Amino acid sequence: MIILAATPIGNLGDASRRLIDALETTTVIATEDTRTTQRLLAALAISHRPRLIALHDHNEKARAPEIVELARTQDVLVLSDAGMPTVSDPGYGLVAAAAAAGVTVTVIPGPSAVLTALAVSGLPTDRFTFEGFVPRKHGERMTAFRALAAEQRTMVFFDAPTRVAATLADMAESLGADRRAAVCRELTKLHEEIARGTLQELAAWAEPGVRGELVIVVAGAAPREVALPDAVAQVLQSVAAGTRMKDASTEVAALTGHPSRDLYKAALESRHTAG
Repeated sequence: MIILAATPIGNLGDASRRLIDALETTTVIATEDTRTTQRLLAALAISHRPRLIALHDHNEKARAPEIVELARTQDVLVLSDAGMPTVSDPGYGLVAAAAAAGVTVTVIPGPSAVLTALAVSGLPTDRFTFEGFVPRKHGERMTAFRALAAEQRTMVFFDAPTRVAATLADMAESLGADRRAAVCRELTKLHEEIARGTLQELAAWAEPGVRGELVIVVAGAAPREVALPDAVAQVLQSVAAGTRMKDASTEVAALTGHPSRDLYKAALESRHTAG
């Protein structure tokens, strides 16, 4: 079978007994970075030396069939550099290929930066969405954040320390300066830090520079009590001012929480009826 195994995201003490047992007995490990895995084996005092196969973003599609076939006759342990494979890390393509081929896939659960950050953020945890890594470019970030402006679930993002100040400033502009958020830095490590506040406050906090691994958690939008007919009227007003129907529907959807598809359809029907 294929065994997805979560590894520590910082503190080696978070390595589970099941993970250690698997590392001590497995004959094959497919891993994001073979050097990182070698360091993990050494840090956990594991003398066993299994075969290591590199499985990363650039070769996963090509290597997946080979690893799936290998897993028909022996267990293959799958690791990422930290946390759970497949979650913003290699492994999804391999799991999909294994499922299609009828090869069993199981999990050794463990540390997760997403869930750890969510738990300590102080923001609602009953419903949340993981949005992965924030886009690198300003324009792409703004497009992504505007599309999430009406999202009512707590949102979790990964970001690089070199971009986090710009990211938080863009979030403040797109989602609202007063939106609550938390920046979780160096989770489970010696210098762990959780900065909480509004997006505007956190953008100012990050401006001097931030170091380390980061997770950003942002509160969802407050529900907006705007009736559908009123929202459609806003779409039609925007169209009358020169905005394309599709763009107007998207903009009003972000403000009211109504699906843009419903607004677009209702606006078209309204114009047809009026005509």
